[in-house]
Amino acid sequence: MASLGANPRRTPQGLGPGAASSGFPSPAPVPGPREAEEEEVEEEEELAEIHLCVLWNSGYLGIAYYDTSDSTIHFMPDAPDHESLKLLQRVLDEINPQSVVTSAKQDENMTRFLGKLASQEHREPKRPEIIFLPSVDFGLEISKQRLLSGNYSFIPDSMTATEKILFLSSIIPFDCLLTVRALGGLLKFLGRRRIGVELEDYNVSVPILGFKKFMLTHLVNIDQDTYSVLQIFKSESHPSVYKVASGLKEGLSLFGILNRCRCKWGEKLLRLWFTRPTHDLGELNSRLDVIQFFLLPQNLDMAQMLHRLLGHIKNVPLILKRMKLSHTKVSDWQVLYKTVYSALGLRDACRSLPQSIQLFRDIAQEFSDDLHHIASLIGKVVDFEGSLAENRFTVLPNIDPEIDEKKRRLMGLPNFLTEVARKELENLDSRIPSCSVIYIPLIGFLLSIPRLPSMVEASDFEINGLDFMFLSEEKLHYRSARTKELDALLGDLHCEIRDQETLLMYQLQCQVLARAAVLTRVLDLASRLDVLLALASAARDYGYSRPRYSPRVLGVRIQNGRHPLMELCARTFVPNSTECGGDKGRVKVITGPNSSGKSIYLKQVGLITFMALVGSFVPAEEAEIGAVDAIFTRIHSCESISLGLSTFMIDLNQVAKAVNNATAQSLVLIDEFGKGTNTVDGLALLAAVLRYWLARGPTCPHIFVATNFLSLVQLQLLPQGPLVQYLVCEGVAKASHASHTAAQAGLPDELVARGKEVSDLIRSGKPIKPVKDLLKKNQMENCQTLVDKFMKLDLEDPNLDLNVFMSQEVLPAATNIL
Repeated sequence: MASLGANPRRTPQGLGPGAASSGFPSPAPVPGPREAEEEEVEEEEELAEIHLCVLWNSGYLGIAYYDTSDSTIHFMPDAPDHESLKLLQRVLDEINPQSVVTSAKQDENMTRFLGKLASQEHREPKRPEIIFLPSVDFGLEISKQRLLSGNYSFIPDSMTATEKILFLSSIIPFDCLLTVRALGGLLKFLGRRRIGVELEDYNVSVPILGFKKFMLTHLVNIDQDTYSVLQIFKSESHPSVYKVASGLKEGLSLFGILNRCRCKWGEKLLRLWFTRPTHDLGELNSRLDVIQFFLLPQNLDMAQMLHRLLGHIKNVPLILKRMKLSHTKVSDWQVLYKTVYSALGLRDACRSLPQSIQLFRDIAQEFSDDLHHIASLIGKVVDFEGSLAENRFTVLPNIDPEIDEKKRRLMGLPNFLTEVARKELENLDSRIPSCSVIYIPLIGFLLSIPRLPSMVEASDFEINGLDFMFLSEEKLHYRSARTKELDALLGDLHCEIRDQETLLMYQLQCQVLARAAVLTRVLDLASRLDVLLALASAARDYGYSRPRYSPRVLGVRIQNGRHPLMELCARTFVPNSTECGGDKGRVKVITGPNSSGKSIYLKQVGLITFMALVGSFVPAEEAEIGAVDAIFTRIHSCESISLGLSTFMIDLNQVAKAVNNATAQSLVLIDEFGKGTNTVDGLALLAAVLRYWLARGPTCPHIFVATNFLSLVQLQLLPQGPLVQYLVCEGVAKASHASHTAAQAGLPDELVARGKEVSDLIRSGKPIKPVKDLLKKNQMENCQTLVDKFMKLDLEDPNLDLNVFMSQEVLPAATNIL
């Protein structure tokens, strides 16, 4: 602040206290790069919404959905589906939409399906909103018109209408009529609900940053119960009290130990791979090739360098969405600059790697010079230091001579205003001790003087030659002839500079949005590389090996397999091998004592198979995975009050799902089925289910059954033949060793001994008699209690009635004692 004093009490000031509060550029707390990055990360964690549109006609589905996390529309080309709409159910389970949009004209199958969906109160995280639009909104021609007339930032403005049609035709399958109609209905819904732009002006459209095709072919069918019992995912409440209501963290799960991704989009892709296990051998082997490359000792340094670069790949779709809505923050430019330069570093590194690996070749070729152009533009135009200081977009010098000139005039303004204030003070009343000339954007230059004690009424504020404007913080603000002259000569410098820099920012945003396609592709390939580096890191630390795929082999063969979670928790873990299919049989019956590890063995087989089907190395010395199209389980009862079903009914539903859907290529894991009812009925149900599958012969699925029903084998309830074998060691466990397990669990010795005694008596057919010592001990305790009560009686009390004591205490106790 510059000042010049006429005397110690009459001090003209170039900038008064009103300057900072009025919006004049002044030093502000400068957030460091770390704070800006944390702010961006918080934005990344906003919950995304998915809105799905579906049409069903003549046995075919048309599906499209909008994801607010990346402002992208995903569509699935017309696909055949069963009348029960199993494909649609799979899509709903995978994406968990916020709303489901469809036509008001539907056939009976879709109506029944949507009614069932709307009634699923237990659905997690919550049931979607069902929205019906008039069938006219799904007309083919009007849907095409909506698609072709849409405002898409990824299409350059320089394209003609014909070029735009050709460009969109290369992305959207206009020959898939249901898909086109679903896309048209989705656009209508987005425009009506104004998803993401509810508070914007009506001329601001919903941002659409791209169209992506998704397919559900070659996928392995795994239901939610299987994901739960195998602990593939496990959400737990956040330990922080500030996030206990909304925050969830990953608990001890397969996803938790393999997720070492450095960027959010890598983590998102890994979760997507886990929800879409595949038997596409080309895709699986391409993933394994990358993992195997990074496991080589000579490539460790390269893996670590790529991992560091991936840490700077941030939420590009969110930034592009803000650019589309003109809501770009200062930190967005810094984050985008780091992301693009990190992507260029990834490109240069991948160009030095073997181009025989598809992922390295794609990164080297598709990370085009457009990235360098974006980084160069941002680096040459954006003044990061100045932008952070002023918390707005500012440009570097020598970009626009007019802006530079206005900034120079603005920088010299304090000294100039000090001189103006000195001249104004000479013309003011001598009672006024000081004055200042301040500049307020949109208002202009004002003369500010302190309020004198004599200035009480509004009429006291009038000063000859000055126009009173307002009173603020005991300061009177006036317009004088000189301030009016300053307004005419200098104008609203600050706002003019802002307007011109905002125009430059808009032009820079247009340059970036025109290259949004390459930025989106960068995110796709970088997240894929991030996932495979994470899987390679886990495989190196945990000693995993590469699985082999044999499409002609039915079943799985695992040598010395390990449970990926249990081996991290147990002090010692004994590996076990597995073979099923071919001459090894299709049904494996596992018997053994309690707590011998039967359930762990079943889960181990399921988890190793699952890991192989997502393209990960597996915890085994060797693993050969055949053609597996589904994994079904009946291991734990997923109880829920909202289901309104008993535990045994839930078990039956899980088994029924496997019976009705398992094929010759399916893996079925059953643990202790039938224990929820009486022994005879449970044994009969288990035997019936297994005999039903065995009767199918070559189409029998691969089944692993763990049971304590030894009668299943002893009574020869299963037919003898090559389809049935017993694991893990040939033979049948003749005892459950329940008493030994109970002792290890901490039950009292006398209780365990008594339980063993009763078990032996039942097994030998002898009657069960009460324990004499225990009975005698109880008699003595009852006698002592009765004597104590009698000794407390006051026999000299005239109100004492011994007959009442005899009837209420002695006689009831006698029945227990005798």
